[in-house]
Amino acid sequence: MTDPYARLDEAVDRHFDEEVRFLQALVRVPTDTPPGNNAPHAEKTAELLAAMGLVAERHPVPAAEVQAQGMQSITNLIVRQRFGDGGPTIALNAHGDVVPPGEGWTHDPYGGEVEGGKLYGRAAAVSKSDFASYTFALCALRGSKAALKGTVELHFTYDEEFGGELGPGWLLRHGLTKPDYLIAAGFSYQVVTAHCGCLQLEVALHGLASHAAYPHTGVDALQAANRLLTALYAHNEGLRARQSAIEGITHPYLNVGHIEGGTNTNVVPGKVVLKLDRRMIPEEDVHAVEAEVRALIESTVAQCPGIRLEIKRLLLAHALEPQGGNAPLVAALRKHGEAVFGEPIPVSGTPLYTDVRLYGAAGVPAVIYGAGPRTVLESNAKRADEHLVLQDLRRATKVVARTLHDMLSA
Repeated sequence: MTDPYARLDEAVDRHFDEEVRFLQALVRVPTDTPPGNNAPHAEKTAELLAAMGLVAERHPVPAAEVQAQGMQSITNLIVRQRFGDGGPTIALNAHGDVVPPGEGWTHDPYGGEVEGGKLYGRAAAVSKSDFASYTFALCALRGSKAALKGTVELHFTYDEEFGGELGPGWLLRHGLTKPDYLIAAGFSYQVVTAHCGCLQLEVALHGLASHAAYPHTGVDALQAANRLLTALYAHNEGLRARQSAIEGITHPYLNVGHIEGGTNTNVVPGKVVLKLDRRMIPEEDVHAVEAEVRALIESTVAQCPGIRLEIKRLLLAHALEPQGGNAPLVAALRKHGEAVFGEPIPVSGTPLYTDVRLYGAAGVPAVIYGAGPRTVLESNAKRADEHLVLQDLRRATKVVARTLHDMLSA
């Protein structure tokens, strides 16, 4: 067999049952964030990699830094596979942390069950799937005996749900990696080269609790919250006019994702807390957006007598803007994606925010590509019965292996 791509494809096919078992083992170790006790998953991953002859460096993040971010434990992993001298270093990054499963599952969220050609479980699609695709793409490349130059690194990190600063951000800040290119966890039917930014705020409205029989003796924080919600949702409608020029990204939007407050049905609520998410298109300035949202909140609450306001920034994630330096990655992924999937693979942006922005800010040309469907909704990511079509996993692994071959052969 002389065709290098055929050799890589054959290797992926030959070890595909092992790849599925590898993914099942990863899904069966919970990484719900919060609470974010993710070091045990990293340890399990390192053990599985060691059994395959891949040495994973363990990089634990100090407990004080982890706890300050509201999590319990993080150990980031780096695998370095050196081929010939010279050549680029290509990093492959996937995150193991995920939101809790929630309700409505018909499959065990930690079972890794396979049914109808799909593997079910929390993080099966986002993004433990790419722990598997990237690992087995590297294994196929390593076994091909091709004359290659450069290094492939696997970066398996654990705080994407909290912004990535203690995952890729921590590895980059501490000089533990400096890749020339990056491929990060994504889906199989498009190459993503840009994404939105994200501002998350916690807004606390302090009134004065009192007995519901004497409401005039209190200050109702929920009424103030109602007024604020009306203003926020009206602002959200106005954001539709701010259109992005990037395919796949439409306009900014604002979502209030969490509300809590009050003590009992017969008590005037003395405190209400809102948590909001403001997605920013790459054309927006993040600091101007934060100032705008804060000003809206402050001016609205100022109209509510007796209410004291507190605003706390939870996250400020910059957007990933289109880069020129990622052209070789984009071209290789599109070429092999079309060959393996039998259809054109477009380039687009995404309204998600990801860890990729941290590599981009460090000057690393990056793309988002991995195992999964055309849209997040198809995989049920962050919803009940999250799943991955195994045929997508098989084919994405081949695309990544072929792309690595091209990048290290250039």
